Amino acid sequence: MKVLLAGGGTAGHINPALAIAGYIKERQPDAEILFVGTPWGMEAKLIPAAGYAFTPMKVAGIQRKLSLENIKRNAQALWYLINSGGRALEIVYNFSPDIAIGTGGYVSGPIMRRATQLGVPLIVHEQNAFPGITTKMLAPRAECVMLAAEDAGARIKNAKRIELTGNPIRGEVLSYDKQKAREELGLDSRPLVLSFGGSLGARAINEAMLPILIDSAKTGKYNHIHGYGQYGGFVPEQLKAAGVDTEQCGNLSVREYINDMPRVLAAADIVICRAGAITLSELQAKGKPSILIPSPNVAENHQYHNAMALAKRGAAKVIEESASLPEQLMEELSALADDRDKLREMSHNAHKMAITDACERIYNIAMGVIEANKER
Repeated sequence: MKVLLAGGGTAGHINPALAIAGYIKERQPDAEILFVGTPWGMEAKLIPAAGYAFTPMKVAGIQRKLSLENIKRNAQALWYLINSGGRALEIVYNFSPDIAIGTGGYVSGPIMRRATQLGVPLIVHEQNAFPGITTKMLAPRAECVMLAAEDAGARIKNAKRIELTGNPIRGEVLSYDKQKAREELGLDSRPLVLSFGGSLGARAINEAMLPILIDSAKTGKYNHIHGYGQYGGFVPEQLKAAGVDTEQCGNLSVREYINDMPRVLAAADIVICRAGAITLSELQAKGKPSILIPSPNVAENHQYHNAMALAKRGAAKVIEESASLPEQLMEELSALADDRDKLREMSHNAHKMAITDACERIYNIAMGVIEANKER
């Protein structure tokens, strides 16, 4: 079996593709898998590092804000688009896949569209509650659009078939036991608050967490692990200026990166974070009550829609970025931490949303599509 996979730009598109590829190789070790991505995106490093064949194709997104620099970028993007057809034709023709699987990002559009023109059956996976432009564009051509969030279905028109599959979740996240994790972290009976804003660090979250971390250092109310990210170096500096020595506060762990996320997520009682699709799927799988602060700087405000999918089902609280974020966050966290019944309810509601066999569902759909295509 030959599988053409395309997805890139962000980890939210790349990691699902890697998870799908890994599951296919588990089931069919002799399967040939080829990834297509941009030469400058994260995928250009992550895919080869994972041991898969990778071929680059130059595609770029359109910048919506009007500026001289963005006009130049858009002209370059248009040039890439004009030339993408020939490159996509070359890739598909030479590889001759049995199926094409798109997981989003600008690069998916041209290569997946060309695959369908050459008679290759296509399936598309959408990670977010608000579908991206690429998914909407490919939906009419796809044999199946696979959703991580049920809410996305109403926003996709003219799809031949829609299936709810969930997002692929790392096995180590699913399997980590909470009690074991808490023992390994040396935690006592106080609730553990886990907060982070991604590997780069979200400034709004870092600034909002500072008064909470300072208060927790003084009162000892929570155990707290905070990841401030690459650009959040001001966090330990401001904590120190406020008289907080994190080395001496047994209930605080303030880190640049959280390298043991499966463990700390398993141990957590409340999670404060952005609303990226994969993160939310992991929260659901582990049944974690959360306070979500959607990033306003993403395409089509999709993180807000991701967050609201949990909020309206009673699995999360949502606070949008504003000048009052620190005060709102302090108030919401204090209320939740003191309400064990509410935490149990939110945990139960998050669990109800979880889909933990996404890779198997996607694989079965892919195999069904391949068989149906052979019979035509």
